[in-house]
Amino acid sequence: MPGVDTSPVEVSGVTKLGVWLRLDDEQLFMPFDQFPWFRTAAVSQIFEVERLNPQHLYWPELDVDLHVDSIRHPENFPLVAQPPR
Repeated sequence: MPGVDTSPVEVSGVTKLGVWLRLDDEQLFMPFDQFPWFRTAAVSQIFEVERLNPQHLYWPELDVDLHVDSIRHPENFPLVAQPPR
């Protein structure tokens, strides 16, 4: 059974403030204060991202699932999870 055809996702940079993603023709930024799981992650773990469908990103080494809308419009998702301790 064929799967959903999706374009790749690419981590285009990691800065001291957050993570930059390229998704299709769009550049998205995930600040660490809103996406705390990435703050202490190894860069190699951050770069290991999968696009499971057009609206779903997954970081298998971090066990982090994110809906693309939560990155585009974080103001619509006011709850911020705490990173594992």
